Amino acid sequence: MLRSGALLAVGAATVPLTGCALFDRDEPSPPPDPLEPLADEARALAARHRAAIAADPGLADRLTPIAEAHTAHADELRRLIGRPGPSGPATPAPSAGEGTRSALLAGLRTAEQSGRDNAAKACAAAPGDRAALLGSIAAARATHLEALK
Repeated sequence: MLRSGALLAVGAATVPLTGCALFDRDEPSPPPDPLEPLADEARALAARHRAAIAADPGLADRLTPIAEAHTAHADELRRLIGRPGPSGPATPAPSAGEGTRSALLAGLRTAEQSGRDNAAKACAAAPGDRAALLGSIAAARATHLEALK
């Protein structure tokens, strides 16, 4: 009985030492969520609308609600994904002909068209628990196109 107790004590002392190796292993990071590009795109679209407002403040009443919608979509997609997005504001890609109102709006329409198409494709490929959100994002982007005419 003493031998058994001694073996158990020695065995219990070695278990924590071997268990520590479990924390030393690098675990692979989870694969990217298929919605991450859409969340990043929503963030970039919001930044692009804000840049257009900065370039032509007369567009603020028209573009601010659209920028806010894109920000809300990015936040909700990130919540669904379960991972925070990049920190700091997104920087929009410069568009050709920036400066004139018609050029700004044309660039935004092109970006919104692409965004709507991407959201519709993501909606069609998404499982049911995500399709409703993606469908509403695609619909919102379609209304943004109308507001930019």
